[in-house]
Amino acid sequence: MKIKDINRVPKHMTTIGGQALIEGIMMRGPKDVAIAVRKPNGEIVVKNEELNTLGMRYKFFALPFIRGVVGLIESMLLGINSLMYSAEFFEEEIEEEEEKEYFLEKVFKDKADTVEIIITLALSLLLTIGLFILLPSFFTNLFKNKVESPFVFNIIEGLIRISIFLIYVIAISKMDDVDRVFEYHGAEHKTIHCYENGDELTVENVKKYPILHPRCGTSFLFMVMIVSIFVLSFFGWPNPLQRFLIRILMLPIIAGISYEINRLIGKSNSAFAYYLSYPGLFLQKIATVKEPDEGQIETAIIALEAVITDNKEEDLWK
Repeated sequence: MKIKDINRVPKHMTTIGGQALIEGIMMRGPKDVAIAVRKPNGEIVVKNEELNTLGMRYKFFALPFIRGVVGLIESMLLGINSLMYSAEFFEEEIEEEEEKEYFLEKVFKDKADTVEIIITLALSLLLTIGLFILLPSFFTNLFKNKVESPFVFNIIEGLIRISIFLIYVIAISKMDDVDRVFEYHGAEHKTIHCYENGDELTVENVKKYPILHPRCGTSFLFMVMIVSIFVLSFFGWPNPLQRFLIRILMLPIIAGISYEINRLIGKSNSAFAYYLSYPGLFLQKIATVKEPDEGQIETAIIALEAVITDNKEEDLWK
């Protein structure tokens, strides 16, 4: 199936989305979150939790632009928590790992898991800031004697940021363990396609659908980088400290705009939407999504079925 065909609006566009885990998948529905993990012995374990997001509790956090920022933060926390849960089934008996867990449990007691999530999130943010904010800004500044236009500076920085992102994603996709995660990513997409097109959720039905999806998180990240070029251009090219602070402070605004653009693209089959979604779909194709096997598809089906409600209107993309 061609990338252009993937942009066609399905019969039932759903808000249900997921994340590939270690030998498993997390699916997030309108009311619940389900994690399905295939254990080393082949058994599939399912964990269900009720959703209680800020947007569900307070209308303000469900407003356009606000919802994108809040949703991104909540998705990061949920994703890290789900990933750590799936990893528990495959932990090796390493002395160093045991010492770390013992230290956290000894110091923080029953809050050890929460602290571990916070540490993981902090390290992820530091890596993101270093790779995608500081490094592109440093390399772009090398052109200061050759470029005068602040807008051109921001275009160069954006292109460097995208290049670093592409190199990073393609590099990790070559790792065996990550390759398995990307196969589960493909299973997630194929299963959601099947559901959106009204077919029965069986392995044979799911297999015929594409592994790419226009409303994937990969496409969102790519959109963030594109939008950042235009938003940051309004601030010129100040000194390094100001550039760093501006980029940190503008992240919520950039994320909010990117989310709304992705929403519009996701439910449109216009030529304009196709061209906007193409970079994200292409990145999925070359790196972040792989063809799954039947066992991975089965896991994805179980996770998806666990979050589908009796009233299909509840998960409709509006």
